[in-house]
Amino acid sequence: MRLEGKHIVITGASSGIGEQIAYEVARQKAIPILVARNKEKLANMAKQIETAYHVSCRYYCLDVSDMAAVETVFQQIFNDIKTIDVLVNNAGFGVFRNVEEIDLQEMKDMFEVNVFGLIACTKMVYPHMIKRGSGHIINIASQAGKIATPKSSVYSATKHAVLGFTNSLRMEAAQHGVFVTTVNPGPIQTNFFTIADASGDYVKNVERWMLSPEHVARRVVEVMMTPTREVNMPIWMNLGSKMYQLFPTLVERLGKNAFFKK
Repeated sequence: MRLEGKHIVITGASSGIGEQIAYEVARQKAIPILVARNKEKLANMAKQIETAYHVSCRYYCLDVSDMAAVETVFQQIFNDIKTIDVLVNNAGFGVFRNVEEIDLQEMKDMFEVNVFGLIACTKMVYPHMIKRGSGHIINIASQAGKIATPKSSVYSATKHAVLGFTNSLRMEAAQHGVFVTTVNPGPIQTNFFTIADASGDYVKNVERWMLSPEHVARRVVEVMMTPTREVNMPIWMNLGSKMYQLFPTLVERLGKNAFFKK
């Protein structure tokens, strides 16, 4: 019961792996703190968690791309619970388009949510963790941050940014006893693709290899409050990213057909 009584803040908690992480930490008798834009869904989740797992569950409505709102909401969280033991930066979205078709507002929105919002939430929590000499920041990145593929240029760029930020933060945080972990999943069976892949073609092509959100959530919760550098899923895709770092031209040539499945 390593997590019993710990306060776990989860952004993007109203769906997908964020929702499943909330249920999983509640099973571990931790106290989930739900953060997302959908107030009605958060309220229903909180009620369900308290009834099913007999732990308290707070929720806060927040669009992480709103910097002023991030500050206000996290100040309220600290007023309410005093301590945040784990922050899971899960909020994010993607849109798959060829570069010539990229909508510049969508580009801006992706960076504001996936990168700037993640950094803003981290900055609200991290100083408190430094002061206590403990805590864990978990950033949900993507295998797309390691291998950029066609039609995901902007999305991959945001996840590259998350990896770069997290790798630097990890070294800084280690001096203060704070753990920092990146989670790099491949495609997951969530509503992420409702926006990212409106045509449905990509999902049809990769459906057999998609991860379940419950499986990803369990892996995330397993590493909480441990000095785990990265969680990479699935293993075969991570092996591909390692090969790409060593032999990028070869991997791009051999993997061309797979890369164009979007």
